[in-house]
Amino acid sequence: MSVFEITMLVCFGAAWPVSIYKSLRTRAVAGKSLFFLIIVFVGYMAGILHKLIFHYDLVIFLYGLNALMVGIDIVLYLRNRLYHVRRSLEEAARAERGAAQEAAK
Repeated sequence: MSVFEITMLVCFGAAWPVSIYKSLRTRAVAGKSLFFLIIVFVGYMAGILHKLIFHYDLVIFLYGLNALMVGIDIVLYLRNRLYHVRRSLEEAARAERGAAQEAAK
């Protein structure tokens, strides 16, 4: 077990609850990158595999916790993106109905 590896995982892991809270509260996708989230998730999965195959120790639980939080953030990103797409479609449909009503007058 490396104190440096533990410190890295704790520091990185401290950011995810804030990101998750922001995703839940604001439903914003601006400033987030699905590609980045997936890369980070894959990195944590690689860390878990390394611990399972080559050097099993309790740090694997930090990798797992961080991967879980990134996974939650990915799901929230997809949910929020769908919300924004649906809202845009509804606004476009409303605008089209309004334009059709104006044309009919």
